[in-house]
Amino acid sequence: MKTYDWIAIGAGFTGAALAYELAKTGFSVLLLEQNATPRNATRYSYGGLAFWSGTTPLTRQLCDEGIGRYQILSQELDADIEFRELDLLLTIATDIDPEVAAASYAHFAIPPKLLSIKEACEMEPLLNKKAIAGALTVKHGHINPEKTAQAYIQAFLRAGGKIGVTQALELKKHPSSQTGGAGFTKVITATATYNAANVVVCAGGLSRSLLKASGITVPLYFTHAEMIETPPVEVQLRTLVMPANLKRLQLETKSSNVDELWNEPGKELAAPILDAGAIQFQDSSLRLGQISRVLTDPNAKVDSRASEAWLRQSIGEVLPALANLPGNWHHCLVAFSRDRLPLIGTIPESEGVCIFSGFSNPLAIVPPLAQRFADWATGKEDEIINQLSPTRFQSLN
Repeated sequence: MKTYDWIAIGAGFTGAALAYELAKTGFSVLLLEQNATPRNATRYSYGGLAFWSGTTPLTRQLCDEGIGRYQILSQELDADIEFRELDLLLTIATDIDPEVAAASYAHFAIPPKLLSIKEACEMEPLLNKKAIAGALTVKHGHINPEKTAQAYIQAFLRAGGKIGVTQALELKKHPSSQTGGAGFTKVITATATYNAANVVVCAGGLSRSLLKASGITVPLYFTHAEMIETPPVEVQLRTLVMPANLKRLQLETKSSNVDELWNEPGKELAAPILDAGAIQFQDSSLRLGQISRVLTDPNAKVDSRASEAWLRQSIGEVLPALANLPGNWHHCLVAFSRDRLPLIGTIPESEGVCIFSGFSNPLAIVPPLAQRFADWATGKEDEIINQLSPTRFQSLN
């Protein structure tokens, strides 16, 4: 059986981008995906590119590099990824002081502009003026995430990469490498076993459970995210609407303080939250969401009827015209880390096993980080990859 230079597990946006960059660099790469038609976070993403949201030198640099990649990405991948710029409206709830909401964004690379209720409703006529105290606005990038992931995969195949549709169950070191020798890693799947010098796990919310099954612990977590997807509709939403106070970020912080709790199945570590938002794609379909739940079992069942009712009620308060549109409820897992930065690089005490997951702002910064990872994989030193290494959490465990 062939031994690949790299096996990438997970063909969502992150895995597809990374597999392409590794193959483009000259490595032999196998990309494994458990579903022929993925139903992952990429599939149900809003597609937003928050290039404006850098708050540190590191995140500002990555956002700037992301803009540069997207400006040429359609041409490089030879595909229309529907890259565009639109107006983002961050709605301010009636119980929040607009000036306080604006001040909370003052440290961002491009602070959003504060709008009055009248100005916000002129920008987005579908808004319910009685449900907001104002809004913040900033120019926001946008893509079709599914089309972009598929564009990466097709470019990966043209670069000589291979794809296997099967579920990865466990990673094992070859016996020759158990004592520190230069061996390789075996990826055991539902249908076959594959060999590679290196494995990188890009399985998003499933990354933790896959690594746990392999005896590897990483400080990576996940929420159960729920949204409604509509078919193309006549209603026209001009902007991308999201709340200014994102409860999801608070939920992630609260639920990742004690890593050990994530090893107990069936736990709900915090009450679910809902961030009422909406985006319309170029084909006029809408995605409305989202509810986030912290359930430690990635296969936990969610009451879809109650969830959909909650979504429609909350979205209807802010955007009444969208509340009762035809559409289907969907659910996926979204990975995150303790500090809202991804985990990238070799997993401690697991030579040959890497991770590329845990992005809080994935679409904007995955392309430049995938490029950097591929260069790092050739032996080049990269300070940004070093900063994002899982080893940064060792003192916290």
